[in-house]
Amino acid sequence: MGNSTTYLLLIRHGENDWVGTDRLAGRTPDVHLNEKGRQQAVDVAQLLAKQPIAAIYSSPLERCLETAQPLAERLGQSINIEAGVIEVDYGEWRGANLKELAKLPEWHMVQHFPSTFRFPGGETLREVQSRGIHALEALCTKHPNQVVAVFSHADVIRLCIAHYMGTPLDLFQRVVVNTASVSTLVFHNFRPMVVSVNYVA
Repeated sequence: MGNSTTYLLLIRHGENDWVGTDRLAGRTPDVHLNEKGRQQAVDVAQLLAKQPIAAIYSSPLERCLETAQPLAERLGQSINIEAGVIEVDYGEWRGANLKELAKLPEWHMVQHFPSTFRFPGGETLREVQSRGIHALEALCTKHPNQVVAVFSHADVIRLCIAHYMGTPLDLFQRVVVNTASVSTLVFHNFRPMVVSVNYVA
Protein backbone atom coordinates (compact mmCIF):
# COMPACT_ATOMS: atom_id res chain seq x y z
CA MET A 1 0.00 0.00 0.00
CA GLY A 2 1.45 3.36 -1.07
CA ASN A 3 1.35 6.69 0.69
CA SER A 4 -2.01 8.41 0.77
CA THR A 5 -2.92 11.89 1.99
CA THR A 6 -6.50 13.16 2.07
CA TYR A 7 -7.51 16.70 3.03
CA LEU A 8 -11.00 17.19 4.44
CA LEU A 9 -12.31 20.77 4.58
CA LEU A 10 -15.14 20.85 7.15
CA ILE A 11 -17.36 23.86 6.48
CA ARG A 12 -20.21 24.98 8.70
CA HIS A 13 -23.29 26.31 6.92
CA GLY A 14 -23.87 30.06 6.72
CA GLU A 15 -26.12 32.18 8.90
CA ASN A 16 -29.83 31.42 8.60
CA ASP A 17 -33.21 32.71 9.71
CA TRP A 18 -32.99 30.81 13.00
CA VAL A 19 -29.71 32.35 14.14
CA GLY A 20 -30.44 34.84 16.92
CA THR A 21 -33.98 33.56 17.52
CA ASP A 22 -33.04 31.52 20.64
CA ARG A 23 -34.63 28.47 19.07
CA LEU A 24 -33.01 25.11 18.37
CA ALA A 25 -33.36 24.48 14.62
CA GLY A 26 -31.97 20.94 14.58
CA ARG A 27 -33.40 19.02 11.62
CA THR A 28 -36.32 21.41 11.09
CA PRO A 29 -37.04 21.48 7.33
CA ASP A 30 -36.99 24.69 5.26
CA VAL A 31 -34.40 26.55 7.32
CA HIS A 32 -32.79 28.73 4.65
CA LEU A 33 -29.78 31.04 4.58
CA ASN A 34 -30.56 34.69 5.25
CA GLU A 35 -28.95 37.56 3.33
CA LYS A 36 -25.76 37.44 5.40
CA GLY A 37 -25.62 33.65 5.03
CA ARG A 38 -25.89 33.87 1.25
CA GLN A 39 -22.99 36.35 1.23
CA GLN A 40 -20.99 34.00 3.48
CA ALA A 41 -21.59 31.17 1.00
CA VAL A 42 -20.21 33.34 -1.82
CA ASP A 43 -17.20 34.26 0.34
CA VAL A 44 -16.52 30.58 1.09
CA ALA A 45 -16.68 29.79 -2.63
CA GLN A 46 -14.19 32.58 -3.34
CA LEU A 47 -11.87 31.36 -0.58
CA LEU A 48 -11.91 27.73 -1.73
CA ALA A 49 -12.21 28.14 -5.53
CA LYS A 50 -8.44 27.88 -6.01
CA GLN A 51 -8.15 24.69 -3.95
CA PRO A 52 -7.92 21.43 -5.93
CA ILE A 53 -11.24 20.16 -4.55
CA ALA A 54 -12.11 16.77 -6.03
CA ALA A 55 -15.58 16.39 -4.54
CA ILE A 56 -18.19 18.28 -2.52
CA TYR A 57 -20.33 16.59 0.14
CA SER A 58 -23.11 18.09 2.22
CA SER A 59 -25.59 17.38 4.95
CA PRO A 60 -29.03 16.96 3.34
CA LEU A 61 -30.43 20.02 5.16
CA GLU A 62 -31.20 23.13 3.09
CA ARG A 63 -28.89 25.52 4.95
CA CYS A 64 -25.88 23.30 4.17
CA LEU A 65 -26.84 22.67 0.53
CA GLU A 66 -27.36 26.41 0.00
CA THR A 67 -23.92 27.15 1.51
CA ALA A 68 -22.30 24.55 -0.78
CA GLN A 69 -24.07 25.77 -3.93
CA PRO A 70 -21.82 28.74 -4.90
CA LEU A 71 -18.68 26.59 -4.55
CA ALA A 72 -20.24 23.78 -6.60
CA GLU A 73 -21.15 26.29 -9.32
CA ARG A 74 -17.66 27.83 -9.40
CA LEU A 75 -16.01 24.42 -9.63
CA GLY A 76 -18.61 22.99 -12.03
CA GLN A 77 -19.29 20.12 -9.65
CA SER A 78 -22.40 18.53 -8.22
CA ILE A 79 -23.08 18.24 -4.48
CA ASN A 80 -23.11 14.74 -3.01
CA ILE A 81 -25.48 14.18 -0.08
CA GLU A 82 -23.74 12.70 2.99
CA ALA A 83 -26.34 11.77 5.62
CA GLY A 84 -23.59 10.94 8.13
CA VAL A 85 -22.88 14.65 8.70
CA ILE A 86 -26.51 15.76 9.18
CA GLU A 87 -27.40 17.92 12.20
CA VAL A 88 -27.95 16.33 15.62
CA ASP A 89 -31.38 14.75 16.08
CA TYR A 90 -32.60 16.81 19.04
CA GLY A 91 -35.82 14.78 19.22
CA GLU A 92 -38.49 16.52 21.27
CA TRP A 93 -36.21 19.53 21.78
CA ARG A 94 -36.28 20.41 18.07
CA GLY A 95 -37.70 23.91 17.55
CA ALA A 96 -37.78 24.59 21.31
CA ASN A 97 -36.82 27.91 22.91
CA LEU A 98 -33.30 27.75 24.35
CA LYS A 99 -34.25 29.97 27.31
CA GLU A 100 -37.01 27.51 28.23
CA LEU A 101 -34.71 24.52 27.76
CA ALA A 102 -32.11 26.18 30.02
CA LYS A 103 -34.58 25.92 32.92
CA LEU A 104 -34.70 22.12 32.67
CA PRO A 105 -32.49 19.99 34.93
CA GLU A 106 -31.42 18.07 31.79
CA TRP A 107 -29.87 21.26 30.40
CA HIS A 108 -27.18 21.05 33.09
CA MET A 109 -26.34 17.54 31.81
CA VAL A 110 -25.98 18.78 28.21
CA GLN A 111 -23.65 21.60 29.30
CA HIS A 112 -21.43 19.63 31.69
CA PHE A 113 -21.73 15.91 30.90
CA PRO A 114 -22.93 15.80 27.27
CA SER A 115 -21.44 12.35 26.66
CA THR A 116 -24.02 10.73 28.94
CA PHE A 117 -27.11 12.57 27.70
CA ARG A 118 -29.71 11.46 25.16
CA PHE A 119 -31.92 14.18 23.70
CA PRO A 120 -35.51 13.07 24.47
CA GLY A 121 -36.58 10.96 21.50
CA GLY A 122 -33.31 11.81 19.70
CA GLU A 123 -29.62 10.96 19.58
CA THR A 124 -26.77 10.98 22.08
CA LEU A 125 -23.77 13.14 21.15
CA ARG A 126 -21.63 10.01 21.24
CA GLU A 127 -23.84 8.58 18.46
CA VAL A 128 -23.47 11.83 16.51
CA GLN A 129 -19.68 11.76 16.93
CA SER A 130 -19.54 8.12 15.89
CA ARG A 131 -21.58 8.58 12.68
CA GLY A 132 -19.65 11.76 11.82
CA ILE A 133 -16.26 10.06 12.19
CA HIS A 134 -17.51 7.03 10.26
CA ALA A 135 -18.64 9.30 7.39
CA LEU A 136 -15.37 11.26 7.29
CA GLU A 137 -13.18 8.16 7.35
CA ALA A 138 -15.28 6.59 4.57
CA LEU A 139 -14.59 9.72 2.49
CA CYS A 140 -10.84 9.29 3.14
CA THR A 141 -11.03 5.74 1.82
CA LYS A 142 -12.97 6.94 -1.22
CA HIS A 143 -10.70 9.93 -1.99
CA PRO A 144 -7.02 9.02 -1.52
CA ASN A 145 -4.65 11.90 -2.31
CA GLN A 146 -7.52 14.33 -2.85
CA VAL A 147 -9.06 17.41 -1.26
CA VAL A 148 -12.72 17.06 -0.27
CA ALA A 149 -15.14 19.74 0.94
CA VAL A 150 -17.75 18.67 3.52
CA PHE A 151 -20.58 21.06 4.48
CA SER A 152 -22.07 20.29 7.89
CA HIS A 153 -23.23 21.71 11.23
CA ALA A 154 -21.50 23.21 14.27
CA ASP A 155 -21.95 20.36 16.76
CA VAL A 156 -21.11 17.65 14.22
CA ILE A 157 -17.89 19.43 13.20
CA ARG A 158 -16.95 20.20 16.82
CA LEU A 159 -17.52 16.58 17.88
CA CYS A 160 -15.34 15.27 15.04
CA ILE A 161 -12.54 17.77 15.71
CA ALA A 162 -12.65 16.93 19.43
CA HIS A 163 -12.22 13.25 18.56
CA TYR A 164 -9.22 13.87 16.31
CA MET A 165 -7.64 16.20 18.88
CA GLY A 166 -8.03 13.55 21.56
CA THR A 167 -10.35 15.83 23.55
CA PRO A 168 -12.92 14.09 25.79
CA LEU A 169 -16.44 14.37 24.42
CA ASP A 170 -17.55 16.15 27.60
CA LEU A 171 -15.25 19.06 26.64
CA PHE A 172 -16.18 19.29 22.94
CA GLN A 173 -17.91 22.66 23.46
CA ARG A 174 -14.48 24.25 23.93
CA VAL A 175 -14.07 23.95 20.15
CA VAL A 176 -15.47 27.04 18.41
CA VAL A 177 -17.00 26.62 14.95
CA ASN A 178 -18.58 29.80 13.59
CA THR A 179 -20.99 30.00 10.65
CA ALA A 180 -19.26 29.60 7.26
CA SER A 181 -15.95 28.70 8.91
CA VAL A 182 -13.51 26.17 7.47
CA SER A 183 -11.70 23.59 9.61
CA THR A 184 -9.08 21.36 7.98
CA LEU A 185 -8.26 17.74 8.75
CA VAL A 186 -5.44 15.85 7.04
CA PHE A 187 -5.25 12.07 6.97
CA HIS A 188 -1.79 10.82 6.02
CA ASN A 189 -2.03 7.04 5.63
CA PHE A 190 -5.17 7.40 7.75
CA ARG A 191 -3.22 9.12 10.54
CA PRO A 192 -5.34 12.16 11.42
CA MET A 193 -4.01 15.67 11.99
CA VAL A 194 -6.00 18.80 12.79
CA VAL A 195 -4.44 21.56 10.66
CA SER A 196 -6.81 24.45 11.31
CA VAL A 197 -10.05 25.16 13.15
CA ASN A 198 -12.69 27.85 12.54
CA TYR A 199 -10.97 29.76 9.73
CA VAL A 200 -13.37 32.47 8.48
CA ALA A 201 -12.98 34.06 5.04
